[in-house]
Amino acid sequence: MATPRPYAPTTLDATKFDALEPHYRELLDRELHSADDLEQLIFDRSDIDAFVAERNADIYIATTRNTEDKAAEAAYLAFVRDVEPKLKPISSALDQKIATSSLASLLSTERYEVLLRGLRVDIELFREENIALETEIAELDQKYNQIAGRMSVEFDGQVRTMPQMARYLEETDRGTRERAWKAIAARRLQDRDAIDDIYDRMLALRHRIAQNAGYDNFRDFQHRRFKRFDYSPSDCMSMHDAIYEALVPIQRRLDVERAQRLGVSPLRPWDLSVDVLGRKPLRPFEGAQQLVDGCSRMFHAMGGGLGDMFDTLREGDCLDLESRAAKAPGGYQYQRQHSRRPFIFMNAAGMHRDLVTMVHEAGHAFHSLLSKDDPIVDYRNAPTEFSEVASMSMELLTLPYHGEFYSDEECRRALRERLERFPTVMTWIATIDAFQHWVYTNPGHTRDERTNMWRVLCARFGNDISWEGCEDAHDATWQRQLHLFGMPFYYIEYGIAETGAIQMWIHARRDQATALANYRKGLALGGSRPLPELFHAAGLRLDLTSKLMNELAREVDKELTAN
Repeated sequence: MATPRPYAPTTLDATKFDALEPHYRELLDRELHSADDLEQLIFDRSDIDAFVAERNADIYIATTRNTEDKAAEAAYLAFVRDVEPKLKPISSALDQKIATSSLASLLSTERYEVLLRGLRVDIELFREENIALETEIAELDQKYNQIAGRMSVEFDGQVRTMPQMARYLEETDRGTRERAWKAIAARRLQDRDAIDDIYDRMLALRHRIAQNAGYDNFRDFQHRRFKRFDYSPSDCMSMHDAIYEALVPIQRRLDVERAQRLGVSPLRPWDLSVDVLGRKPLRPFEGAQQLVDGCSRMFHAMGGGLGDMFDTLREGDCLDLESRAAKAPGGYQYQRQHSRRPFIFMNAAGMHRDLVTMVHEAGHAFHSLLSKDDPIVDYRNAPTEFSEVASMSMELLTLPYHGEFYSDEECRRALRERLERFPTVMTWIATIDAFQHWVYTNPGHTRDERTNMWRVLCARFGNDISWEGCEDAHDATWQRQLHLFGMPFYYIEYGIAETGAIQMWIHARRDQATALANYRKGLALGGSRPLPELFHAAGLRLDLTSKLMNELAREVDKELTAN
């Protein structure tokens, strides 16, 4: 058998195509005489791919840490303009060398079936004329991030970032909440046209990419590119229906209860984050160090080696947590594939949702760490539907250990908030995914038509609230969802994963040790097995139908009703 080994020189400058090309050419020209030779090619290609991926990760991370950093922006643009476009044809040729080799049939089916079928899809979809279009889209996404990163609001005498402004939406004084919400909305509307311009250009470019590859629309192309072997666009639509049937009624009942408890009529957009009993907002920590220390204690208390894994993130520049001016919005975990060290990025402002984000991204980091020893870089990345199980499950599995941050009463509040989030997040996922289905299967639509469809979908899946006087802000709410810009169609995965996470929570209530062992078992497989097998290894069902959705809705609603 072939042996994994370092292939990329440690002195290699992965930002220069001229430095990379000889190594990729050597792989492409290498003669293969046996299955061991082919396997060694796979290992060596994986090592240099991981090296390049890590350099790309470092460059991307730098742009999000400071969207005003001109040097970081220049390095990012140089990479996407000068390196990636030149590597893609060689990479596609390597895909063909591996996947079409007569020696491929001699490789272990169990070990290599997922890799080979993925390579064959990449070969099927690759078009050299799409490289320049993808580069242009990456540059547009960078512009979107810059616009979002620059957004700030002067409020109560201080300039605050958007994540910092979110704290005011939890305040018990309704006037403060309304002022804060309207300040945020007004600021976002200043860039509405610029963001629409970016999105329109992205849509046109993506439609051309799909047509170049022989597809009628980008939706069908993207589903294939995402290697969704186990469900189709029509299955996604069935899931939208299941969410509408099982979860919209629960969400709207909770809205009615919220309005009654707050003593307001009608419920308004600035009433959705405040505690209905008038208690002060949950404030689990002050500063990133308190957040990290508390999470460490929490994961150690949970057992299963989670605490030791989390503590490895304290060193090696693995964490950038606090919100600041010019920092890109959102949060993510990025695995640096060559050093095999995760990086967690977020915008913490001392809120409860920051704690949720921290454990969510820690779940991704655990996934990366548990699968990091696989010599095949593709297998160190699981399908996103299962990657999000890793993160969303951790939001739920940590709930019994929130005593590191909260009193018993506050822990109960955190549990209820997370369970209420099930219908809320699922209906939002259905809205965003259905929006994308329409957007990409109706190329050439106008902005007014897009706005009308957004209204239709919000009426179907949205909260029972009044937007009177705030209609423009409502019509632009989709613009805050960054996935629509940089990661189109990467969103239904969250819904599929949430069904897995709720199952994991149900199992953990009965036997947490077994649930955690299954969690680790599934994550350790990385992406080496098909999606249904990953779910099965974790003790979960992969099911997009109303049957599972209704089962989970009943379990969650039973707990909500009891508390």
